Amino acid sequence: MGETEGAATQPRKRRGSARERLLAAAARRFYADGVSATGIDTITAEAGVAKMSLYNNFSSKADLVMAYLDARHEEWLGLYRARLAAVGDGRGGVLAVFDAYADHAAFAYERGFRGCGLLNAAAELPAGHEGRDVVRRHKEDVEALIAGHLEELLPGQPEKAGAMAEQLAFLLEGAMARAGLESAGTRLDHAHTMAANLLDQL
Repeated sequence: MGETEGAATQPRKRRGSARERLLAAAARRFYADGVSATGIDTITAEAGVAKMSLYNNFSSKADLVMAYLDARHEEWLGLYRARLAAVGDGRGGVLAVFDAYADHAAFAYERGFRGCGLLNAAAELPAGHEGRDVVRRHKEDVEALIAGHLEELLPGQPEKAGAMAEQLAFLLEGAMARAGLESAGTRLDHAHTMAANLLDQL
């Protein structure tokens, strides 16, 4: 490899790593301190990059917030898929959703678990903000996943499956809210047990 070729590839590598560091720093600070309270200077300092690096990778703080919301959604999906791979039926699929939320709650957060990071961010965003649409779609996706697994358990009964999926989604969100206030996953364990009991009654 010539010197010119090597020099040309280095900036791309740096930009990629800078983006990853910025997203990781934003995820830590947004979750621990809140979106509004976290400034660009704080994020770039924690990421160990120059402020210009942020604007080379994101058009604005708002763009970084959207990337954070998308990344958190994908992070949860990864946890769910890992749990789903270990089960073999609709009942296990529903409980995999609850387990994935518990797995997210068990992360080593800097200031402890504060509830759903997506909902926390949405609460800070104004009505009509596109970030709130990202969070809404995430919650709709979660409920749809639950409904899909319930349809395996309730073949030919899509309305019943949908109604129960809504009930279980409410149970899950309530447990997340209480777990966040209590900075512990105990409520999520209880919600898992409640969900399992409801499924056993089908």
